[in-house]
Amino acid sequence: MPSMTTSGVTRRDRHGRAHTVHVRRPGVLRQLSCDTCGWDERVQFLPWLKAGEHLAEAHRATVDPSV
Repeated sequence: MPSMTTSGVTRRDRHGRAHTVHVRRPGVLRQLSCDTCGWDERVQFLPWLKAGEHLAEAHRATVDPSV
């Protein structure tokens, strides 16, 4: 059984609430899943960009807390 590596993209909305999309890599496709709304999608290219787009569009979360 292959090991899964997990990372995530976290952004904050204008109210200071944190929203996270986890990026899991079980193979060639990356599995994206949102903690806030349960959104789930598989992508092959640029998963972190797609995760950031989801956070901006669905949750209006655009502030990167690591900056």
